[in-house]
Amino acid sequence: MTIWTGLTGVDHRLSYTDAGGVRTRALIAGPEDGPPLVFLHGTSGHLEAFVRNVPAHAGAGYRCHAIDMLGHGYTGKPDHPYEIPRYVEHLAAYLDAIGAGRVHLAGESLGGWVAAWLASEDPGRVASLQLLAAGGTKADPKIMERIRTSTLKAVRTDDARLTRERLHLLMHDPAKDVSEELVEIRHRIYHQPDFVANVHNLLCLQDMETRQRNLLRPDRMARITAPTLIVWGRQNPFGDVPEAQAMHEAIAGSRLELFSECGHWPQHERADLYNQLSLEFLKAHS
Repeated sequence: MTIWTGLTGVDHRLSYTDAGGVRTRALIAGPEDGPPLVFLHGTSGHLEAFVRNVPAHAGAGYRCHAIDMLGHGYTGKPDHPYEIPRYVEHLAAYLDAIGAGRVHLAGESLGGWVAAWLASEDPGRVASLQLLAAGGTKADPKIMERIRTSTLKAVRTDDARLTRERLHLLMHDPAKDVSEELVEIRHRIYHQPDFVANVHNLLCLQDMETRQRNLLRPDRMARITAPTLIVWGRQNPFGDVPEAQAMHEAIAGSRLELFSECGHWPQHERADLYNQLSLEFLKAHS
């Protein structure tokens, strides 16, 4: 069994789309006329973060797009710092390229940060918003250094053990949720020449000055009008529960769900629970 086994009964394809001049990899599944749902991964991540979620959502009638974001996975890596407005610009260009106007967004970690920023800037474009262990509301030097150091070690040293350790940081129970296949997928991504060359651009948000000007502050979150679901793991190593509660308080009408025995990948670690919750939320706001 592989992480792709769940897709064997689902009509899907891996596709490359020109998004504002950036070649962008996407996993696309579900009926062509279904409501568009875009999944966005976290820092140094890739679309495989959502392989446990796409089948359920595609099967429920949503046109799913799990994309490699700007500078990530097998998407193009232009040589400039990847700050949040750049990610948002790339996401909007992808939506334009696929002809999507109003979409549902589900973003994990960095992906939630980007999705929330777009929702605050262009509310007419976002039908609903899911923030899964979303980043961007705090600038904790210890966590930022942990992300920077662990990623650089894994990228600059061709040793799968370091990639495995980077993935282990994300999960409450790595033995259950970090397969050797997932390690191999990420190891190959990390050691593409253009990924190695641009990893400093990808990690720019772990620089304090850069992060401060990109923070998802309460006044910005207050501008979000889309129905919003916040999902957080109680054992999230990159943010404690009060961070999620503050996000919930800043976004009017939002809903907060806390998952036990869960770290930084709730959609992956507690996929069955997340899929049911997400589909109920989407049904209520479609």
